Amino acid sequence: MLDRTHPEYSYLDLLDRLWRDGVRRQDRTGTGTRALFGQSLRFDLTDGTVPLLTTKRVSWKTIVRELLWFLRGETNIRPLVQEGVTIWTDWPLERYRKATGEAITQRDFEARIVADADFAAAWGDLGPVYGAQWRHWPRYEPAGDGLYRRDPEGIDQIARLVRDIRANPTSRRLMLAGWNVAEVDRMALPPCHTTYQYFVAEGRLSGLLHQRSCDVGLGLPYNLMTASLLIRMLAQQCDLLPGELHWFGGDVHVYENHGELVETQTARVPKPWPRLDFARRPDSILDYRLEDFVIAGYEAYPAIAAPIAV
Repeated sequence: MLDRTHPEYSYLDLLDRLWRDGVRRQDRTGTGTRALFGQSLRFDLTDGTVPLLTTKRVSWKTIVRELLWFLRGETNIRPLVQEGVTIWTDWPLERYRKATGEAITQRDFEARIVADADFAAAWGDLGPVYGAQWRHWPRYEPAGDGLYRRDPEGIDQIARLVRDIRANPTSRRLMLAGWNVAEVDRMALPPCHTTYQYFVAEGRLSGLLHQRSCDVGLGLPYNLMTASLLIRMLAQQCDLLPGELHWFGGDVHVYENHGELVETQTARVPKPWPRLDFARRPDSILDYRLEDFVIAGYEAYPAIAAPIAV
């Protein structure tokens, strides 16, 4: 008899339930989805493990690099592509192809992004996506004569969050938001993981992630790990221990062309989850580097290829 207590089964059960019971819906991409509304997952991080899925290999280094890119406030894909991270290329590539009519390959487009800073500035920017909102949420100040000027730095939500957790850990305002109504139409992709909230109790930091839209086959494995990394980084910076990750999804779906992924992955038996340790404690949450994250004991089945819907 299988041991169904492994926490990864909650993810696999969600994936299976979506495929079996999800409502068939048309979507923005034209691919079609099977969707359920209002789903939740919960993971215990107190033992040092992290929800890095084992039923398919997930590139945790890509997740770390993307998160550090968010934390730097960046919105251009060039730094990611320079590090071999291509998960954000599809959107600017599609925009370039439509604007120019050039049937350029993704590989050639990325090569131009890396080689030509001007080309990257023109075609590699994603608009005011996560990093812009996390580090530079727009703020306007009176400029006289009834006019207002935009503060070029804006509001640094990350700095404020660390400060507030340290100074007032029982606050109910420990929030991080990415959904800026005034700027969402300028983003290449509106934020899927929209709101984070944190809760301190008995020396432990727990986090909640609300997603308005969740691609469970491809996106959720990344989102769960990103949210867990943020909890661990904030806990280290604020002299706390990790608690729990609570995840809530609004439009939770799997794409119609991900049937092979669902069948393959749900047939696999999860392996023990890995531990996350830190090689050092950086001076601030903005000073982490890839080599600071030490993942121990990660054994996983092979990755499962599936098309991304743009």
